[in-house]
Amino acid sequence: MTPESIALNRFGLGVRADDPVPADPRRWLLAQLDAYEALPAPWKPLPRTTVLAQQWAQQQRAVRAAPEGQKSAIREAYLRDGRETYQAAVGARAASALQTETPFVERLVHFWANHFAISVDKLLVIGLAGSFEADAIRPHVLGRFEDLLLGAVRHPAMLLYLDQARSTGPNSPAGQRANRRRARGQGNGQGLNENLAREILELHTLGVRSGYTQDDVTELARALTGWTLPGDGEEDEAPATFRFVAGLHEPGVRTVLGRSYADGGEEQARAILRDLAAAPATATHIATKLARHFVADEPPPALVRRLADSYLASGGKLSVVYQVLVTAPETWAAGGAKFKSPWEWTVSGMRALGRRELPPNRVANLLNQLGQPVWRPGSPAGWGDTAAAWAAPDALLRRVELAQRLASQAAAVDARALAPRILPGSLGDKTRTAIARAESPATALALLLASPEFLRR
Repeated sequence: MTPESIALNRFGLGVRADDPVPADPRRWLLAQLDAYEALPAPWKPLPRTTVLAQQWAQQQRAVRAAPEGQKSAIREAYLRDGRETYQAAVGARAASALQTETPFVERLVHFWANHFAISVDKLLVIGLAGSFEADAIRPHVLGRFEDLLLGAVRHPAMLLYLDQARSTGPNSPAGQRANRRRARGQGNGQGLNENLAREILELHTLGVRSGYTQDDVTELARALTGWTLPGDGEEDEAPATFRFVAGLHEPGVRTVLGRSYADGGEEQARAILRDLAAAPATATHIATKLARHFVADEPPPALVRRLADSYLASGGKLSVVYQVLVTAPETWAAGGAKFKSPWEWTVSGMRALGRRELPPNRVANLLNQLGQPVWRPGSPAGWGDTAAAWAAPDALLRRVELAQRLASQAAAVDARALAPRILPGSLGDKTRTAIARAESPATALALLLASPEFLRR
């Protein structure tokens, strides 16, 4: 791949037919760091997290107040509204990707949304998934990792997805009351939930096999007790997206990774997160993932070290790390193409065909068919980021079938003229010949969209 194609396709989201080829690919990418708009036009009509959190609180209060026979109807109405919000957010995400003038930073949004993965498989999350990306991810992708981490783990979608909203310190006032009720045979009591703590350590910060223990998971979980959604008790005085409830918090000093943290309520867990964000293992984990996403499935060790060093030296300032990534010689080495995920292939295909928006239900259906439903990975680890995750024969067959369908709907597009514009300097002779000899314009376009060059970035 040429440097121009790497910039447009691997760092960007694919080339539109009228996009100019950047004269200086590195400068073109770096300039986007100053031009990024955190909340672009497609997102602005959607409800923000404060509104959605209030709706959650209202639904919770309504369920508690309703007779038993009416509770399920209230929940179903809430989920029905959530599905509509989800569909609209899917459309906004696609429109942003198709319209953006800063595709490198838009790709970073997708990267970090996958790093802090949530899933609408848990139905309570479905109405909040879009606001998670809009309010927890988008504002922080160019800032400090500590702020991005805090924004992600305190968002209602994450608190619900990983069951943090239900976690109760066994020795907290609420936990003691619940235990007394359980002793009287009145309910099962409330207990500690370690899901969020485990994923923070394993996925969000240090990474697997980085030296933390089960005791560290449990201690972090205890420190996180009391972190919950707003309004699931009394009516809040002002709109909010997060609440600390002292009555749920496990009292006592916590020890995580050999360091002690005083019993300071909400600040205890924040202090731990601050130290986790600054840890060398976190720097290496993030550097590895960025290098894998933008450079190669097996990232160059020297590049990973330089990215980690820049992270630590800058205090976790992500824009500094991106600058090192963009200017690294390993980034521009020929032959290290990445295989596109279904989301990347769909977005790049639609950009190539000149689409600027799609009906939300069509976007959702396309990604469902291709095996990467929006905001619905199989686990908190998110979607895979290597060729092995997406290059199976049946997955490729689905792309070929979809390429034929898309091409039949855009048969007026001249694939012979389009191909060198969207794959500048990287169109192979075999693909060029196949397109030239195609029996129809639609067949030529399908061959282009399903070609090895277009399947990779």
